[in-house]
Amino acid sequence: MIGIQAIGTYIPVGRIDNKQRMTQFDIDEAFLLEKTGMLRLAVKAEDEETSDLCCKAFNDLQRKVKLEPDDVECIVVCTQNPDGHGLPHTSAIVHAKLGLPDTCAAFDISLGCSGFVYGLSVIQSFMEANGFSKGVLFTADPYSKIIDQQDKNTSLLFGDGATATMISTTPVWRSGKFLFGSHGKENAAIAVDHSSGKLNMNGRSVFSFSATVIPQNITAMLAANNLTVADIDYFALHQGSRYIVDTLKKKLGIEKAKAPFVAADYGNTISSSIPLILSEADIEFNYIAIAGFGVGLSWASTVLFKVN
Repeated sequence: MIGIQAIGTYIPVGRIDNKQRMTQFDIDEAFLLEKTGMLRLAVKAEDEETSDLCCKAFNDLQRKVKLEPDDVECIVVCTQNPDGHGLPHTSAIVHAKLGLPDTCAAFDISLGCSGFVYGLSVIQSFMEANGFSKGVLFTADPYSKIIDQQDKNTSLLFGDGATATMISTTPVWRSGKFLFGSHGKENAAIAVDHSSGKLNMNGRSVFSFSATVIPQNITAMLAANNLTVADIDYFALHQGSRYIVDTLKKKLGIEKAKAPFVAADYGNTISSSIPLILSEADIEFNYIAIAGFGVGLSWASTVLFKVN
């Protein structure tokens, strides 16, 4: 059996205080608290690269579980903001910095907010197909590289962070059936402008998509796993914004305590948002639903089952 054994995390100490920018963007505190929910945003240091964030998350993982570099048989790095221009692949740089063995497979996948859920399916399938027992799924998407700090639609939301999830044959949680989807025709809703190199987002389109497609996806995914909302102990929902998370809870009838909004102090960390939640989750939960959605437009969900 392959599944999640432990999760290491890294959130930079640097912060942007959104309360200090309310006048700049003509907003009030209620907007920050109830709509974005992001009071402060984590921001990496100028000399920190995407691979550095991954390595610091790996170091945290080693503090939580016994894992030597020589034990790692494969790594997958999920990012859309890689080191340099993305060539070589960031996983190769992480491989070098961590001193992983030559026998360790390393590759990147390019996905945003749905990336952890997709990545979990990818690395687990890859490991099962090749008889591997220890692998690490990294997520790191420092949007500070591409944010226009004068853009109200994006600069109040996104923060930097990274995670390193150990996948092994001695898991705490195993995955159920996954459900995926894409609205590729709406890819421009969240995209980097080629002329400026900065992120653009159509907030209205993203919210409409999140509020309509994602509840249907989660409901169908639970049914595929022979479960209902009432069966789930905890929901790790992508932290797009407080308003999106609250809307999903309302539409699905999820109890407030079962689907917390936790990103107020560091922001929407894209593919890292779900594993950051899981890193703090009670390991005694029997059923955890996870759902990632955003860039693409893309979405994915599954259930994590406690391994007894």
